[in-house]
Amino acid sequence: MSIICLRQENGCDIVLEMEQIWHIKGGYIVDPSSSRNEISDLYIKDGVIAPIPREIPSNINVIDANGLVVTPGLIDIHVHLRDPGNEAAETIDSGSRAAARGGFTTIVAMPNTEPPIDSPAGIARTIAAGRKCGLVDILPSACITKGRHGTELADIRNLKLAGAAAFTDDGATVTNDNIMDQAMTICSELNVPLLDHALDPAVAAGGVMHDGARSRQLRLPGIPSAAEIRIVERDIRLAEKTGCAVHIQHVSTAESVNLIRQAISKGLRVSGEATPHHIALNDSNVTEDSANFKMNPPVRSEEDRKAIIAGVADGTLQILATDHAPHTSHDKNKGFIPAPFGIVGLETAVGITYSLLVKSRVMSLLEWTRRWTIGPGLLLGLKKMPSLSIGSPANVTILDLSSEWTVNSSDFLSKSCNTPFNGRKLTGRALYTLLRGRTTLSLNNKQE
Repeated sequence: MSIICLRQENGCDIVLEMEQIWHIKGGYIVDPSSSRNEISDLYIKDGVIAPIPREIPSNINVIDANGLVVTPGLIDIHVHLRDPGNEAAETIDSGSRAAARGGFTTIVAMPNTEPPIDSPAGIARTIAAGRKCGLVDILPSACITKGRHGTELADIRNLKLAGAAAFTDDGATVTNDNIMDQAMTICSELNVPLLDHALDPAVAAGGVMHDGARSRQLRLPGIPSAAEIRIVERDIRLAEKTGCAVHIQHVSTAESVNLIRQAISKGLRVSGEATPHHIALNDSNVTEDSANFKMNPPVRSEEDRKAIIAGVADGTLQILATDHAPHTSHDKNKGFIPAPFGIVGLETAVGITYSLLVKSRVMSLLEWTRRWTIGPGLLLGLKKMPSLSIGSPANVTILDLSSEWTVNSSDFLSKSCNTPFNGRKLTGRALYTLLRGRTTLSLNNKQE
């Protein structure tokens, strides 16, 4: 067997397999596309899931998956790659490695780069760089407005033709209702989703954490929940008017969960996502000496955290997403108020969400897998849904969901290590990631 080893670091091989035949033996198959939930084998040939032959060749790649869980490749629809413009924090290459290590085979790149991705040339650059790296399928999103300034629509139609998978000004909010109405109308015509960073800057002005007793104790300016709720209400109203598929990014408040739940019950094309940090943390965890607890929107009250978990469990929030937001240590160490918002998440997402949602018996393994696969696939309108059925592209994640591990940010393949979870014990991580039958991650010695 011939392997090209792209990187070996901290015991982790990121590799590209030359040969395309794999026999994954005895794994617990979890496939939401078919509700499959059983111990079985998986056979991969020429980049697709294939029938298991009567006589299996002796010279193929074999993975002993006994005790492991085999799922379709995970999808993260909310990733910041910082490329171009801030390559010190992350590049397409390093972000792809971090994604592969996290068990992801597809990611949606946010457009708040420098310059912002608001032109067909920017879309083409991201697509080309992702293909050259070849470790994960990178679907670029494009700006709603030119330069993400919120004052003039970007050329949404030509951006869609160039390959934009979605539209968002993530990191900024389009506050002008007329401009957002126009954007949703065009996105509805093109049948492409609009993703919104729902936070009214006028209400949030100057805030750095959730507005509550803890922010007053720490004497840090707060971001009221109303900053999110007002925009969510506006987005739902415009979604009803335009028929657009509107997705609320990084939901942080109980009120937003309820608004999305009501919109879905009315048949509106409204969805929302929960991040691992909004599931795992509340504002009482925030300390003024670590900007690794500074994210936008902020982690809020314990009541909000529980409401988000309930929304994920009952299907109101149909998608889990990391909002992977890398920053250099230099930038994050400027102090809580001047430091930028955001934390990394690709390499800890499986462990955090599995530990808090499945291991704690909040939801089933099948439904948890759905939030990382079918949920984002439906929003993006993928022509081929994540699946382990015969004939499907062999995008496969093999997980160890029984072993405990401790987060050590110095081991990350991301160029940044801004995480509030350093030292936290988690259960669940990817051991293998395969992209169309090629291994992009191998962490285990159970390969024969």
